[in-house]
Amino acid sequence: MATVNPYLYFNGNCEEAFKFYEGVFRAEISYIGRYEDVPKKDRHIFQEKDEKKIMHVTLDISEETCLNGADYTEGYEALKGYSNFGLIIHSEGKDEADRLFNELSEGGQKTLPMHTTFWGSYYGNCVDKFGIMWKITT
Repeated sequence: MATVNPYLYFNGNCEEAFKFYEGVFRAEISYIGRYEDVPKKDRHIFQEKDEKKIMHVTLDISEETCLNGADYTEGYEALKGYSNFGLIIHSEGKDEADRLFNELSEGGQKTLPMHTTFWGSYYGNCVDKFGIMWKITT
């Protein structure tokens, strides 16, 4: 069964926010990656000025729940009009990920097609017909 966790977007202060959340939830950041960590061949949607911004951060709150986040970049401008949060679904496999992506985006918008990423996940983004941002991954 898939799990669903919150994904928060920030306007350049993601790292500051997650340092705060570490204290609030008495937990440690398990992963933090910046746009500068993206391999050169995969940087085509990111601006050089965004290299120090957070591409992805994870704070494990419990065995079932993690808080995730990132800083907006110009590559995410299309998403800014929806909200400053999304929900990330960790699916059990590619078939389930495709089904979730296709059904959630029906009547909405496919903002990043499902694809294999440089970090090895099968991943995509969409906004449903109610304006909720979804990130689907395996």
